[in-house]
Amino acid sequence: LGGVPRGCKCPGLGRCPCGCPGLRGVPRAVTAQVQGGCPLWVPGLRGSPWRQRGPPRPRWYPDEEGPKHWSPSRYEHVMKLRQAALESARANWADYLLFLDADNVLINPDTLGLLMAENKTVVAPMLDSRAAYSNFWCGMTAQGYYRRTPAYLPIRKRERRGCFAVPMVHSTFLVDLRKEASRALAFYPPHPDYTWAFDDIIVFAFSCRQAEVQMFVCNREVYGFLPVPLRSHSTLRDEAESFLHVQLEIMVKHPPAEPSPHVWVPPKVPDKMGFDEVFMINLQRRADRRERMLRTLYEQEIACKLVEAVDGKAMNSSEVEALGIRMLPGYKDPYHGRPLTKGELGCFLSHYRVWQEIVARGLEKSVVFEDDLRFEIFFKRRLMNLMHDLEAAGLTWDLIYIGRKRMQVERPEKSVPRVRNLVEADYSYWTLGYVLSLRGARKLLAAEPLGKMLPVDEFLPVMFDKHPLADYTKHFTKRDLVAFSAEPLLVFPTHYTGEEGYVSDTETSVVWDDEATLTDWDRAKSQKMKEQQELRREAQNSDVLQSPLDSTARDEL
Repeated sequence: LGGVPRGCKCPGLGRCPCGCPGLRGVPRAVTAQVQGGCPLWVPGLRGSPWRQRGPPRPRWYPDEEGPKHWSPSRYEHVMKLRQAALESARANWADYLLFLDADNVLINPDTLGLLMAENKTVVAPMLDSRAAYSNFWCGMTAQGYYRRTPAYLPIRKRERRGCFAVPMVHSTFLVDLRKEASRALAFYPPHPDYTWAFDDIIVFAFSCRQAEVQMFVCNREVYGFLPVPLRSHSTLRDEAESFLHVQLEIMVKHPPAEPSPHVWVPPKVPDKMGFDEVFMINLQRRADRRERMLRTLYEQEIACKLVEAVDGKAMNSSEVEALGIRMLPGYKDPYHGRPLTKGELGCFLSHYRVWQEIVARGLEKSVVFEDDLRFEIFFKRRLMNLMHDLEAAGLTWDLIYIGRKRMQVERPEKSVPRVRNLVEADYSYWTLGYVLSLRGARKLLAAEPLGKMLPVDEFLPVMFDKHPLADYTKHFTKRDLVAFSAEPLLVFPTHYTGEEGYVSDTETSVVWDDEATLTDWDRAKSQKMKEQQELRREAQNSDVLQSPLDSTARDEL
């Protein structure tokens, strides 16, 4: 029997079991029944309709301080729901009971069969999140609270793989009701000897301890995802967007979690977030990236214009010459000493054509995305808030990075007074995402960069006069681009150097004017696409004005 308690009150979670793609290995005795009045169907467990028990319940608790506040009455309500599921499973002689929180998304269709094969009384699939948070603890204090241990992160990061004995699993786990010890397990009322916090997961962990039932968590495969818990003052909108972000994170490395056909999902109404245009650059031969990025933007209700990137690898020398392209004298890649690659040439031309369109159409402010990025939680709202604050402060700007790799790491960047989440940009790499004004686009084109070309993410710092090499900057006499950066950043790469799935169209190419000279040696050793190095405390941008969404987005273990 599958129990799906809905501890939330958010209508945005109406897609909740969308990520249970036909759970394979389900025995005949297992049926699907949704608890807690959540009118949803678990895909793959079709055959038994859900049924809502009892009259509709109030949408709030009398002792709550907000919609995300876990008050005693809310804990009690959830414990009673879980206990009802447990008793129903026993009454129906179910062999197994799978607990699945409504905002947990299973993407592995073999999850149930794999858990049953472990032959444990209580076993959980380790779920991934955007942070270090997961659905298990490795340590517990004498009072029943969470305790940090060195064992946690190696399991969470899958540096150690297997099925591990732990003091706590929660959110999604399987109970083997065939085991005699399972008869002593209960969620409500708490055990007579229970003196710990009134919390459903701690109560059940204590029940397991008293029944001498060891909990286990398995991380051999990727099973699914869950959101990081929000703070008690968070809103229902925060919760809906947090669950949306779970879906976005799934799409980084997996197919999208589709909503159940039995659930009504509100229609999406994409817009341009107040910008004149939203550009998304994509190579035609990278259809997988295009499909993922378009779906990711659509899920966030962001309308975009698809820009077909220039495929530098397909350009011949006559085409390059016809465009008047010349490499900047003396340019060499800072890590490998190689000249510009055809991939980097194509990347530059792709951005260059966007700048040309901005000027031709007179677009006052635009967003430019590349196709290999992942969005931070609350992305759309945070970017719109940033632009609102910019306008309210009357700040003059040309370019705003929303994703980059900070290269100047010796000192903090200067924060911007009266504007939250903004710093004056110093030397940076990457052009994952940025906001560009019409004036900024004109400045970039006026520099006539095709005749002295270097990679686009080297060119931009030259134009706002933060590039450390005078040999490059001396070729551009007017370097007055006014550049800022979001702090914290709003987008990051989907993959870094050395990670499975990392592909570079710029660094793994051929030299721009010599097709016989390959640069594929960079594939495994590329330094440019390595993750941002950890900044020393004195170099961190710690004095930036923060918004409430930043604390909500913070990693809470």
